[in-house]
Amino acid sequence: MSNLDIVTIVIILANVLFSMKGFSDFSFFEKYKFNIGGIRRGEQIRMLSSGFLHVDNMHLFFNMFTLYFFADEVISYLGQFSFLIIYFGSLIFGNILSLFFHKDEYHYSAVGASGAVTGVLYSAILLHPEMRLYLFFIPVPIPGYVFGIGYLLYSIYGMKNRVGNIGHDAHFGGAIGGYVLTLLLASWLFEEQPLMVALLAIPIVLLYLMRRLGHI
Repeated sequence: MSNLDIVTIVIILANVLFSMKGFSDFSFFEKYKFNIGGIRRGEQIRMLSSGFLHVDNMHLFFNMFTLYFFADEVISYLGQFSFLIIYFGSLIFGNILSLFFHKDEYHYSAVGASGAVTGVLYSAILLHPEMRLYLFFIPVPIPGYVFGIGYLLYSIYGMKNRVGNIGHDAHFGGAIGGYVLTLLLASWLFEEQPLMVALLAIPIVLLYLMRRLGHI
């Protein structure tokens, strides 16, 4: 971890400390988790605080492990301040999409940094589309953009079919946040990587069309 940027270290530590507090203090966890009823009562802090809580150690580890690999990729291209905009913006985007899809489910709850982390992942892929990712169940590296598109297509499937106890909508919203904010902060990508900009937009456009047509 000594090679990590200080901003990445601070965010990982904040997630660990906040999550550990939630593990041992049920009232704290309930007060700061994402909950539709609480948010609609005006508890907007949940839109942010829920991104630093996790269900268990494995949930926390997986999110921080992913952040560990991709955060500094974004920082190296855009700097610390822009990274923070992408991280927190993606977190909020993810929770906004969850709120949109579950606005009438007052008991719907969720926690996790997945939206923020997915936004950082999507940003890193957009900035460095030539990257190769190694997945446990695939013996050969795959292009980052293939993984990004495939992951969001699976998220659409998960949203439509309510697959698992996973906040697919928060993941997807986080990716939208990472995509949009990265393009706003690095507009040169439109000239240097127009094909990647277009390809990575495909799942986002697909979700929009499916929603408009009432298929999700």
